[in-house]
Amino acid sequence: MLHASPYYSTRTQSLEMLRFRPLNSTFIRPFSSLHYSSLPITIPFVGSGSTSRGTATRFYPSVMASLSTVSTQNEVVSSHDESTQKISQPPLQVAKRLEKFKTTIFTQMSMLAIKHGAINLGQGFPNFDGPEFVKEAAIQAIKDGKNQYARGYGVPDLNLAVAARFEKDTGLVVDPEKEVTVTSGCTEAIAATMLGLINPGDEVILFAPFYDSYEATLSMAGAKIKCVTLRPPKFSVPLDELKSIISKNTRAILINTPHNPTGKMFTREELNVIASLCIENDVLVITDEVYDKLAFEMDHISMASLPGMYERTVTLNSLGKTFSLTGWKIGWAIAAPHLSWGVRQAHSFLTFATSTPMQYAAATALRAPESYYKELKKDYMAKKAILVEGLKAAGFVVYPSSGTYFIIVDHTPFGLENDVAFCEYLIKEVGVVAIPTSVFYLNPEDGKNLVRFTFCKDEGTLKSAVDRMKEKLTKK
Repeated sequence: MLHASPYYSTRTQSLEMLRFRPLNSTFIRPFSSLHYSSLPITIPFVGSGSTSRGTATRFYPSVMASLSTVSTQNEVVSSHDESTQKISQPPLQVAKRLEKFKTTIFTQMSMLAIKHGAINLGQGFPNFDGPEFVKEAAIQAIKDGKNQYARGYGVPDLNLAVAARFEKDTGLVVDPEKEVTVTSGCTEAIAATMLGLINPGDEVILFAPFYDSYEATLSMAGAKIKCVTLRPPKFSVPLDELKSIISKNTRAILINTPHNPTGKMFTREELNVIASLCIENDVLVITDEVYDKLAFEMDHISMASLPGMYERTVTLNSLGKTFSLTGWKIGWAIAAPHLSWGVRQAHSFLTFATSTPMQYAAATALRAPESYYKELKKDYMAKKAILVEGLKAAGFVVYPSSGTYFIIVDHTPFGLENDVAFCEYLIKEVGVVAIPTSVFYLNPEDGKNLVRFTFCKDEGTLKSAVDRMKEKLTKK
């Protein structure tokens, strides 16, 4: 049995996007049109991101023009005055480090979906519920009075369950008291890790396309971002390019495997090269593994399990994807004590603690028998087959996906100029939602030919979406 850390001898013990809140009990008055150049934000934040982690992304005028809810004059109506008298509204304000991040693309697309009655294969949350035994455990915890603040870094039962699950998956024995930190979803784990371990000016390497909260939270931390682009069809890591940009100035590399949005899984060869580079240059690894139980064509490999890597790796995960309970927002970070300290310091001042009854229920979930995970994978593979076959029949170029519940396709056979234009067309004319992937790149041009679909929906929904696309999409 491997011991993950030398710091003990026995085992003992969405980020939410910033929202503008109108002053003096006023509210934004809806209007039917918008000149988007007049305002930095066009709609209030009303939902969370692709993995149900509230985040912020770039602004796309053509989409936002369809989602107008704010006057070009910033007019508001006082909630204390039943008349429609207009009053002056102060300009919206945001710190410079967040100026570039506007309303999430997931919120934009979901609102368009509602407006046009489209089937939403964009946002990555299931349209079916989690298992009954987990929900019953939450209800019981509430009835048992477990409703006050939890211990800051997690209720003991959940810390134990996370450590036990990690040992089963990786062979690493971790201290649940010193090396497991429970957070409010993986998005908060990401934010706490960035803010707790990254200093202003530190270089951090991302692999593009990347989940959008990475860039936003690194901007909050004041990091200098470097990017290595994964390209279709296989989205393999360009190892020579990575070697050329990593240096003694690099503080951390952020890895997401299985990878959102591409469905790529990092191979053992890729991870071994990354590990050797990190050891050579004294670089940390932050690894987001929320889709580890949705690995289809190959086994998931946790970076922390590679020789010499546990002491320099923060492993992030959550409950939502594996148990179809994305709204519970239960996540965690696993790291050696010297890294957990920084994560916990930031966590203490972000959320302090996470929902108490849901933590007890999460502990029950993580003790599910292995048969649960086998059935989960079997079910998702059937859903994946429906979507992949349907997308191919509809005329898309479909790229392989080894994990997650996402599929990346090339939309260019249909003749639209870019991914945003195609997704608007798909919603309005076909009645299906996809996500434009250009929002996942530092350079949006790199993703303009690609869109992302999700298959975390019931089979009836997937078949209906596929039928609409096969019927209405025409190659140009």
